[in-house]
Amino acid sequence: MSAIYVGCAGWNLPREYWPLFTGHGTHLQRYASQLTAVEINSSFYRPHRPHTYFRWAQSVPTSFRFSVKVPKVITHVQRLQGCEVLMDEFLAQCTALGDSLGCLLVQLPPSLVYDEAIATVFFQSLRQRYAGAAVLEPRHASWLSADALLIAQKIGRVAADPSPISGGGSPGGWSGIHYWRLHGSPRIYYSDYDPIRLQALAAHVHTSARAGIDTWCIFDNTASGFAVSNALTLQALAASHQRTSGSV
Repeated sequence: MSAIYVGCAGWNLPREYWPLFTGHGTHLQRYASQLTAVEINSSFYRPHRPHTYFRWAQSVPTSFRFSVKVPKVITHVQRLQGCEVLMDEFLAQCTALGDSLGCLLVQLPPSLVYDEAIATVFFQSLRQRYAGAAVLEPRHASWLSADALLIAQKIGRVAADPSPISGGGSPGGWSGIHYWRLHGSPRIYYSDYDPIRLQALAAHVHTSARAGIDTWCIFDNTASGFAVSNALTLQALAASHQRTSGSV
């Protein structure tokens, strides 16, 4: 079994879930007492000092992992072009997480059409600077033709729900990492996931990890506070699958 990382986009804990978490420490420390990963989305909007990343890493268990979203200025403003200096600055900040840095998330704007030349330069430049796990969440259908590049550069393609791309709900790209992002469906950021959907997702997650693939599932349906509950439920279901398969 490879690792299964389950968490939310951010470590905010709605008050109704406080009894499920330890009452000591910071919000992050309490969050990390029960969940195994978190996606840092604030890095998309603003930089954080290396010391801040280092402090976050020091406050969580050694097995806990952070996924860090690549800044908007790289993906949406520069649109992957001419951003080498910006990438250097971002990596100098987030790599202060050390071994707790589990993945980089590159989310593209819906208007960004796949251009092989531009994408090749960007991902080659990224790989020259960073050898760890990385995933891409494209939101234009043209990126479905980019799998050869993603495989060559060892970049996974996010399985998003809901996805604006037909076929975007399943992992793609490099097969060494599977990364689900659950935004909330049918109402994005708000909808709860019912037990049947979580059971099916847990089976997919377990199958992925059992195949030796590092597996992530991040809940982004935070607007109504469902992300924490869904993550805890999925984590328990995945653990149940693991116990069952281990006893066979």
